[in-house]
Amino acid sequence: MGQLNAGIVPVTPFQQNCTILFDVEDKIGVVVDPGGDVERILAALKDHAIAAHAIWITHGHVDHAAGAMALKEALGVEILGPHEADRTLLENLEEQARRFGLTGDIRNCTPDRFLNEGETVSFGGHHFEVLHCPGHAPGHIAFYDRAAKFAHVGDVLFHGSIGRTDLPGGDHATLIRSIKEKLLPLGDDIGFLCGHGPGGNFGEERRTNPFLIG
Repeated sequence: MGQLNAGIVPVTPFQQNCTILFDVEDKIGVVVDPGGDVERILAALKDHAIAAHAIWITHGHVDHAAGAMALKEALGVEILGPHEADRTLLENLEEQARRFGLTGDIRNCTPDRFLNEGETVSFGGHHFEVLHCPGHAPGHIAFYDRAAKFAHVGDVLFHGSIGRTDLPGGDHATLIRSIKEKLLPLGDDIGFLCGHGPGGNFGEERRTNPFLIG
């Protein structure tokens, strides 16, 4: 097993961070949140000779999941996640796209398996614990690699901000609770990537994020 690495492919007009997590030695990896622009994602995998063994989804919003079925078709791999509480969102991705004026190969998504708190998913010797973190979306999950001290948190937490809670199924108090009870206790030294913008570490967010202090 080699070092865990990550590449970002910005997709959709929302500039969502479609993330390719991979092992630097064997180049086995997964694609997290393919929200669209599937040809761009496929090109990134090819350019870096990465073999994607699965698609992981953090939650059912259109900019994170609308390209999943097309990517599954292209790669022949399973879609894992999010939590089943986002089933309705995934069944209405095409309607979400119409509402936001998005175009392209957008399809409603049926995961091969929903994921629950406490499960583990893995690739290339890298093991990620599944954390159910509702608030931004009811079925939102995060992926935590304890050995690498790294988490992919989707739209739960951002550098200096948090996920929006004004979309269907969102709840501000629930989101803050997810961050403070599920993510921050993992430790100040945990680095994270998120669904939009730059990542960071939990310690800096705990100390400086205006939504988490005071």
